[in-house]
Amino acid sequence: MSRPMHYEERPDGDIKAYTGTKLHCKNWDAEAALRMLMNNLDPQVAINPGELIVYGGAGRAARNWTEYNRIVRTLKTLEEDETLCIQSGKPVYIAPTHKAAPRVVITNSNIVPRWATPENFDRYDEMGLTMYGQMTAGSWIYIGTQGILQGTYETLAAVAKTHFRSDSLKGRFVLTAGMGGMSGAQPMAATMNEAVILDVEVREERIQRKVDEGYCNKITTDLDEALQWIMDAKQKGVPLSVGLVGNAAKVHPELVKRNITPDVVTDQTPAHDLSSYVPIGDLEELDELRLTKSEEYHRRTLSSIKRHVEAILEMQNRGSIVFDYGNNLRAQAELAGVAIRDDVGGFKYKGFVLEYIRPLFCEGKGPFRWAALSGDPHDIEVIDARILEMFPEDQALARWIKLASETVPTLGLPSRVCWLGYGDRAKLGIEINRMVGSGEIKAPVVIGRDHLDCGSVASPFRETEDMLDGSDAIADWPLINFALNAVNGASWVSFHHGGGVGIGNSLHAGMVIVADGTNEREQRLRKVLTVDPGVGIARHVDAGYEIAVNTARQKSVKIPE
Repeated sequence: MSRPMHYEERPDGDIKAYTGTKLHCKNWDAEAALRMLMNNLDPQVAINPGELIVYGGAGRAARNWTEYNRIVRTLKTLEEDETLCIQSGKPVYIAPTHKAAPRVVITNSNIVPRWATPENFDRYDEMGLTMYGQMTAGSWIYIGTQGILQGTYETLAAVAKTHFRSDSLKGRFVLTAGMGGMSGAQPMAATMNEAVILDVEVREERIQRKVDEGYCNKITTDLDEALQWIMDAKQKGVPLSVGLVGNAAKVHPELVKRNITPDVVTDQTPAHDLSSYVPIGDLEELDELRLTKSEEYHRRTLSSIKRHVEAILEMQNRGSIVFDYGNNLRAQAELAGVAIRDDVGGFKYKGFVLEYIRPLFCEGKGPFRWAALSGDPHDIEVIDARILEMFPEDQALARWIKLASETVPTLGLPSRVCWLGYGDRAKLGIEINRMVGSGEIKAPVVIGRDHLDCGSVASPFRETEDMLDGSDAIADWPLINFALNAVNGASWVSFHHGGGVGIGNSLHAGMVIVADGTNEREQRLRKVLTVDPGVGIARHVDAGYEIAVNTARQKSVKIPE
């Protein structure tokens, strides 16, 4: 349960990132950090900006409005040889460093392991000592729902190839739940793969928002109407996304009762946080209960998760392809008493990284992203066109760029996500920097990535589930990643605990570097964008993955003999 916000210091009006070439800070690195912090809280981007919540249940950009204002004031006066240190959403130290050092170092939710429990975290949060930063919320590189769109798209494309031996999910019915900041990518990702998808979400306004933005086609409060739309589209083989206002703990068992078995089932409810998942009941009463009787709320949450997951398992028994999308639903279901393990101790259905994404991680690929600080969508269009010129042999990349340019709305600062691997990230970063310097792009560009990347996270329930060498919980790798990016000159770096799967379950690092058009910055871009995915390849080589070994050999990634 989060500590009450300091509303008396909240800025008037909606927060919108500065745009254009005028500096409000003393250098572009600090300016970029300020603009991305503001962008995180743009009402077009954040799920609940009034409470500083960006996405992921309770993932915040700053601890409270008092600290947000202190961060803004400090960034505006930060010198180019100083580094602002952020401790869980609170500015605590301006360190003397040097020009090529990160301008900001951010940490969120890091608790000594023995004390790293959800209960202790809630207590520290209420005491005003910490905050939950999720992944990109507290590291100021969230770009809205688009941030997870390509990863969801690639996952569903892999589902089609793996299970249906097809290049698309045409005529296939996908069932899921959750339509918040990240989970709102599911409808568009499914229709991009030509699927029919039913996405169950308890809060009507969240579905309506995604319909208005273009991420989802239709909304209804009636299950029968939703199913009629779904079955008609499935029969005709046309893509369609339907948002159903309802609770998965009620809807999924009802589908089982009606003997309706989807082709694919997954989930992106905020189950990682028992205070964010919405159990069966009246929403207003539950919101009050969450604040006043958290233990009772958690009991109801676990009861609903039990119904939810037991229905998913029954669908799997009846033939559905089921995978976990990394929200810790399986572990919470186990806590609720669901028999979620198989005979050898593994989960009865696997996570999406283990099933579909790890081969990409072995190649150093992951959710690379950038944002145009000019505020002009044309800058993103120019970069899209240059990518198609630079990587003409990469058909999957070309398909994604064309789909994204045609369908993804511009919300907040114009941005793009794109899964690029070792070598290609540095190549593109250097080219973007050159384009900024030449004036082809109107202002500097922020380059970063999700914390969900090839070598930046230890998360046994998601990114590092069932590693080949048993190293699921070994967290040295994100620390190496954090250190390498800092020493090589990233514009800002971050290290968080608990993102994606909840407190106690993950450690992960973030990185951002600004392409400012200078020759000096080209060298930093080359180093950062090389070592960042490079440690991902090394991590998978060390675990024994042949794809990673071959990639290291082909790309001349140096691994000690």
